[in-house]
Amino acid sequence: MIFSTTIFVFLFLPLFLLGYYALPFRYRSGWILFASWVFYGWWRVDFLGLMVAATVWTYLLGGCITRHRMSHPRRARLALALGVVLNLGILAYFKYFNFGVETLNSLLQLLGFAQLDIWRVILPIGISFYVFQATSYLVDIYRADAPAAASYVELAAYISLFPQLIAGPILRYKDLAQQFRGRSHTFDRFSQGAYRFMIGFCRKVLIADSVAAIADAVFALPQPGFVGAWLGALAYTVQLYFDFTGYSDMAIGLGLMMGFRFMENFNYPYISRSITEFWRRWHISLSTWLRDYLYIPLGGNRRGRRRTYLNIMLVMLLGGLWHGAAWTFVIWGCWHGVILVLERLLNARSAERRRWPHPTQRPPRLQSVTAIARTMLLVIIGWVVFRAPDFSTALAMYRGMIGLGGAGLIDPLAWQLSRFSLTTLALGAVIVYVEPYLGQLQDRLPLVLHKPVGLARAGVFALFALAIIKLQAEAFSPFLYFQF
Repeated sequence: MIFSTTIFVFLFLPLFLLGYYALPFRYRSGWILFASWVFYGWWRVDFLGLMVAATVWTYLLGGCITRHRMSHPRRARLALALGVVLNLGILAYFKYFNFGVETLNSLLQLLGFAQLDIWRVILPIGISFYVFQATSYLVDIYRADAPAAASYVELAAYISLFPQLIAGPILRYKDLAQQFRGRSHTFDRFSQGAYRFMIGFCRKVLIADSVAAIADAVFALPQPGFVGAWLGALAYTVQLYFDFTGYSDMAIGLGLMMGFRFMENFNYPYISRSITEFWRRWHISLSTWLRDYLYIPLGGNRRGRRRTYLNIMLVMLLGGLWHGAAWTFVIWGCWHGVILVLERLLNARSAERRRWPHPTQRPPRLQSVTAIARTMLLVIIGWVVFRAPDFSTALAMYRGMIGLGGAGLIDPLAWQLSRFSLTTLALGAVIVYVEPYLGQLQDRLPLVLHKPVGLARAGVFALFALAIIKLQAEAFSPFLYFQF
């Protein structure tokens, strides 16, 4: 089940909220758990069993860590190691088994040997997210950064919490432990959540799904032209942003409707002035998870310059693999890793230049615009290989983007582009660069204009209704991050 379906909006969510607010607080975690299992099992009940099993051993091993962390630290370390191995083991098997077999078969074919005929593994949706949450729970209680769960129900409700179960944000138990044991339920918070949910729904259905047709058409071409290739790359850049921020908005909104406050997952990443800044703004829950549970334990920047660069590359490589079991994701991770290392190398020189400005240095505002444009170019180049199903598709796109596929649109693409999708693409691009400054703009408006601006927010209800109508008229469109 996904958020952008009528069965969720008009059946599952109302029934869940009715039961949730009808029950006393002490039973609400159990109701969350039951609803989350229904939500996940709606797709496949057998994979629900996998998540339940992962929760069981995480709970038992977490209890072992809590009992022995002070008295028998070796036992606590063994329990932590076993939990991490089990959790990452199921992720490795379900997500990377097919990738490993395909890579091995390619190598065997290259060497002239017979290929292996082995079963294929189906990837359970959301496994990357709930495995990371289960793993961070064990690490946090071992570090004494979080209390152990009061019960299996509480831990299972945290791991399977349906608003963020499928595509994040990646939540940490230490941020939610106190909220599970006591949280505020007010009409104002519920209203904020409903508004945030509608915003996310509109971002997904009205913008992301509308520009998806352009990206799909371009990436399906054997050799797009210059205009077509850039149009497709820009369309996917807008699609991915509004698709993922839409899901995050809906997840955060649903959390507010239940009294929870989840961390923000995006902070206007497309206005970043460097790739380093981009990763502080894009998928924040994943970036901070990789920093706290991988980069820092590897030594971070505390073991010399070369080790720092190695750690950055390793984290970005694993971050690419986390997104998908394909060499295209490895290349994407390496692309960002190399840029992050180069930016760190140039950082000292840039600081020196800022200390001693050159007489011909460009004005700060022009510098910012140039830096944003440069960063976006690097991001878009990376998104091409991220979106491409294979290297040949990515190379065809890159050839088109540098003009080797012709200058204009080709006929097979031109007839697939609708005026509505192109207009939506332009509107999405405008929103990306206007939205970060709307709050500042409203604060500067005269008091007399605050009420009309507030009334304009009522238009969200109309847009939400329009999104529902559009959803009914079109085919099913899952969130992009379901596959990651």
